[in-house]
This record gives sequence, structure tokens and C-alpha cells, in this order.
Amino acid sequence: MTANPLRPLVVKVVAGVNDPERCAQAFNVAAIAAASGSQVSLWLAGEAAWLALPGKAAEFSLDHAAPLEDLLAAILATGSVTLCSQCAQRRNITSADVLSGIRIAGAASYVEEILTTDAQALVY
Repeated sequence: MTANPLRPLVVKVVAGVNDPERCAQAFNVAAIAAASGSQVSLWLAGEAAWLALPGKAAEFSLDHAAPLEDLLAAILATGSVTLCSQCAQRRNITSADVLSGIRIAGAASYVEEILTTDAQALVY
């Protein structure tokens, strides 16, 4: 019997410091999936858009949670991180502002990624 390959995972997080438990949970799930060998794509939208900026993940704190900065680094090392283009525009964030390795793309890219890769999509 051959092992089934892991499905790609697309995690969209819309919560940031406004809902730290939900935000941390999204990053934790994405990082664990990446460490397990799944192809992971993390999408930052809504208040999570701020976490694309240098130093913002390091400022995030939640008791008994892994440091968000470490989780983000792990996801970037093996997967992809995308900042929602409309969310970036609303916050005056440009590609020059974000951490290295984070791209900015819109909803059409999000939908295409899910539909063409047979990915499991989760939204936090």
C-alpha cells in the first residue's frame, strides 16, 4: 500500500491582535502542517495584514502560545505567505513595506490557488 500524499493547505487568517487566540491558532495550524510536509500557503487578510510588516509578529504575545515570529519564519521557510492586496491598500502597505518572501495578491489568486491545487482551505 502506498501512502497518500498530503493535501496542500491554504490558511487564511483575518484576525490579528484584535483576536489573538484565533490568530495564533491559524499560525500554529499552518506551521504544524508545514512541518508535517504539507504544502502550506498562509494568507494574511483583515487585521492580520499588519503581521506582514517587519517586527509586527515579534510584538504579538499570547500566553502559552508559540512565538508568532517563529511560526511565521517556519511557514516562510517551507511554504508561502501572501498578503491580501485590498487589505494592504486599505492600510497603505506596499510590497516595499513587507517582510522578504511575502507577496501581495488578490482574491482571484486565492480562489485559483484553492481550486487548482485541490487544497484544503481553512479560514480563521
